[in-house]
Amino acid sequence: MKKKEITKNELKQEIESYLKILYRKTIDEATNQQVYQALSYALKDDIVDKWMATHKQYDKLDSKTVYYLSMEFLTGRALGNIIINLKADKVVRETLDEIGFDLDVIEDEEPDAALGNGGLGRLAACFLDSLSSLGYPAYGCGIRYKYGMFKQKIENGFQVEAPDDWLAVGNPFEIKRAEYATEVKFGGYVAVRKNENGKDCFVQEGYQSVRAVPYDLPIVGYNNNIVNTLRIWDAEAIDTFNLDEFDKGDYQKAVEQQNLARTICEVLYPNDNHYSGKELRLKQQYFFVSASVQTAVKKYMDKHDDIRKLHEKVCFQLNDTHPTVTVPELMRILMDDYGLEWDEAWNVTTKACAYTNHTIMSEALEKWPLELFSRLLPRIYQITEEINRRFLLDIERKYPGNGDKVRSMAIVYDGQVKMAHLAIVAGFSVNGVARLHTEILKNQELKDFYEMYPERFNNKTNGITQRRFLLHGNPLLAEWVTDKIGSDWITDLSHMNELSVYVDDEKCQKEFMNIKYQNKVRLAAYIKEHNGIEVDPRSIFDVQVKRLHEYKRQFLNILHIMYLYNKLKTNPNLDMYPRTFIFGAKASAGYRRAKAVIKLINSVADVINNDKSINNKIKVVFIENYRVSNAEIIFAAADVSEQISTASKEASGTGNMKFMLNGAVTLGTMDGANVEIVEEVGGENAFIFGLSSDEVIAYEHNGEYNPKDIFNTDTEIRAVLMQLIDGTYSHNDFDLFRELYNSLLEPEGGRADQYFILKDFRSYAEAQLKVEEAYRDEARWAKMAMLNTAKCGKFSSDRTIEEYAKEIWKLEKVTVEAED
Repeated sequence: MKKKEITKNELKQEIESYLKILYRKTIDEATNQQVYQALSYALKDDIVDKWMATHKQYDKLDSKTVYYLSMEFLTGRALGNIIINLKADKVVRETLDEIGFDLDVIEDEEPDAALGNGGLGRLAACFLDSLSSLGYPAYGCGIRYKYGMFKQKIENGFQVEAPDDWLAVGNPFEIKRAEYATEVKFGGYVAVRKNENGKDCFVQEGYQSVRAVPYDLPIVGYNNNIVNTLRIWDAEAIDTFNLDEFDKGDYQKAVEQQNLARTICEVLYPNDNHYSGKELRLKQQYFFVSASVQTAVKKYMDKHDDIRKLHEKVCFQLNDTHPTVTVPELMRILMDDYGLEWDEAWNVTTKACAYTNHTIMSEALEKWPLELFSRLLPRIYQITEEINRRFLLDIERKYPGNGDKVRSMAIVYDGQVKMAHLAIVAGFSVNGVARLHTEILKNQELKDFYEMYPERFNNKTNGITQRRFLLHGNPLLAEWVTDKIGSDWITDLSHMNELSVYVDDEKCQKEFMNIKYQNKVRLAAYIKEHNGIEVDPRSIFDVQVKRLHEYKRQFLNILHIMYLYNKLKTNPNLDMYPRTFIFGAKASAGYRRAKAVIKLINSVADVINNDKSINNKIKVVFIENYRVSNAEIIFAAADVSEQISTASKEASGTGNMKFMLNGAVTLGTMDGANVEIVEEVGGENAFIFGLSSDEVIAYEHNGEYNPKDIFNTDTEIRAVLMQLIDGTYSHNDFDLFRELYNSLLEPEGGRADQYFILKDFRSYAEAQLKVEEAYRDEARWAKMAMLNTAKCGKFSSDRTIEEYAKEIWKLEKVTVEAED
């Protein structure tokens, strides 16, 4: 039976009630922030009913559940997404309008949840949305960071990191679940004791511990009454205050336990350029993993009596290597808490844990110093050593006397614990996130493991949720799509292909491009407000927004802009179509070279944007503090999607899919999911350049590429590089960008031009000329843009999750009937 939808009158009464309870205010007195809070609590009433009904149904059916373990969940703002998925947009908007408030303004009162940083965390958030919308039982498990990674500020062109205090006004959607708090132990030593049966038992003693307290956030499915849970863990002191130590005058010792707990959850990815940073990262990983696994096992045992069948009802999905301590932690719980023998525990663990690899780059596969790992997690280290010992015996049986295999595959080797190796050895499934990425894993980075365990490897190409990035982020285009093909695309993106019949229709082309123009006007207004720069919405909006890393090659993009500017300065009458280059990116706090690229972008922007002689043919904008909420505005407005990573380095990418969904045309290398995007849309509807992944890998192995050959023979490229060290963009500070210059030609250690920027430069410049040529042909560009939107169906996270659920997790869909 369908539940009666909330009426405007009921919603207004709820808002009035919460304003009174929370703030002792009437609607006439309330601020936008107070109305945001009151509206959120009003909607939460309805959500909690659905949440309880969902879990009641899961319990009734004894449903198998996936626990998606991730260091990041980049959820963005919750309110708008919840309103969309409740199909309450009309009633909420009209109710607010009647009481004198604008929903868009109220949504802007919510800070982005600072629970993630890049594609890894946004993917996890899309997956949770799809799991709920498809009706699959799931928990997301992570950390309730107080300050996230950081709030980026640009000061004098430099990135400055400030705390992202997103919880300052509270989070109205979260529920503290203190009843599920659990203890997590660090350090100490392992003692062996005899139990009543004379069996050896391993006991951790002399440890420090914290109390892990869960906060649950609702993940509302689209129009289906399903509400799953994102469970984020906060750390509290076991003994909050030692009065005895305080009275003795040892004030530091009095709050020692509080400080230990506080540091664990303060920031995402603390700088690990030093030992204490590494220790904190490992602490964070074990903290949320231990709490999540302990709780999952206890939840299972509350309903079942045989721990040996845990894997039949529970699956732990490790989102990259960060949660890999799940493996020894589950072994510890099964053996030390439930008394299983090693082989029994290993049988359960290897049927319950699955691993997603998100990186091809070997340096990004986590490795922990043995001394740190063994000191911080003594029992976990013992178990890991035993897993390694048994695995080495397996290697010896399969490859007798092969020392090379041991060196490349051992979990514990050369004073390090290699987490990816542990995840592969214990996981029943190992998946890459784009077809090319998975093939490179199988044939290059993880080749030895693939030879030993070929049945474990599989591909699950990433996806995005269309509900966030089209229905919510681009309402004008969403309405146009629905008008043309109906609303089925909201839950089945493959329906977008039905738009293909309109791509040659002149009227539809004009409608589509008018929507793009309106979205460009919206972004131009945002840029004017936040950057003080006027940009022309009739110019080509060429956009690169993503985490800043050398392999993603924002450096190539800005070098090309410098090259274009040189051409304009040489020939002011050059017929160049006006172009607005838009960047958005955070660099890790300790990543010096990436931060130098941000400074370079802003320095180049400062020169170009203030040069009246070029008649606004180029504008350069760096959008500060790139995050989900401003990403939605950017994706909707982009003409060109810059996906220019060095081929073979990007596992998948998901920004490429968000741009495609919103009608931007890809300019990129054949890397990650770009390969599959080009397959779907056709090579004539994308601009592909640069070395192939095979060519990059060959150069890396044979060492035959020398960037100085290009520097010596290409005068235009040489002129651009010399501007890095001649003061052109640095107010005569010749050393400001010298490290960037050296990285291309004479690095301290490592290979010159490691990411083939100069090698790909000419090919990139030619592709950019083709972009301009295509854009000048309005009908051609409109058709290309429309085809990108029409052919995006494969790239929904709904499709990805269906594959995970059926092929890895073996989940069953659940339906929940709404109650009257």
